Amino acid sequence: MMLITCIYFCAGGAAVLYILYRWVVPATFRQALVLMWHDVLLEMLMDRITGSTRPQRILRAVQKNATRGDPCSVVKAIDDYCRHKEWAMNVGDEKGCIVDSVVSEVKPTAVLELGTYCAYSTVRIASLLSPNAKLITLEFNSDYAAIAREVIAWAGLQDKIQLVEGASGEWIPRLKEEFGIETFDLIFLDHWKDRYLPDTKLLEKCGLLRPGTVLLADNVICPGTPDYLDYVRNSQQYKSKFFKSHLEYTQEEDGLEKSVFLG
Repeated sequence: MMLITCIYFCAGGAAVLYILYRWVVPATFRQALVLMWHDVLLEMLMDRITGSTRPQRILRAVQKNATRGDPCSVVKAIDDYCRHKEWAMNVGDEKGCIVDSVVSEVKPTAVLELGTYCAYSTVRIASLLSPNAKLITLEFNSDYAAIAREVIAWAGLQDKIQLVEGASGEWIPRLKEEFGIETFDLIFLDHWKDRYLPDTKLLEKCGLLRPGTVLLADNVICPGTPDYLDYVRNSQQYKSKFFKSHLEYTQEEDGLEKSVFLG
């Protein structure tokens, strides 16, 4: 009975959202409806039907369809699952190509990722790094971190990636001492959107940026990070460029902001 109620609730919610999306709500609010549908209603329905969480389902897709020790097959398995089965905030292949191009351009030896989730972008970035490079990724949610570790191990990249659990605001001041990092060459921001700006300022304060350090921020349009964009686009410390894209596996406008720290 509870499952049937949940299905009716999600179906009714989806119908209302679709009507609002198509005929009532202005375009500026459509992104919020897309996020509500995918991140709340659809996820709730899938969790109830499968008896598992979205990250657990992504891990099973990796274990079923990816070749152990092959990072590219891990990325493809996650992409295929999310594109055809259910949506997930994991960068996606369209944005992934932008991330790939930035990583290839920067050729970083020290990378910081804020927000691991299921390690899609983690694996994608690490697979492009030189043998002596290191990627530190911070994840606040312990359940996500547990899944991410398994995905990273399946990709065979556990020696190149250091996954740290905890809040970015607590860990950023400790990175130099804990990991012997002086500065980062590339920082990928993909965690809580309201942390983009305070964490960027904290990175500056802790001396973890050098002239030439690249900050690459995802989801700057949807859900959006207006305070961060205003800061990096108007500060003399940064030179920024916007890469137009779409919200993962949808046609909603989104993009990434690449900001080079000038010192």
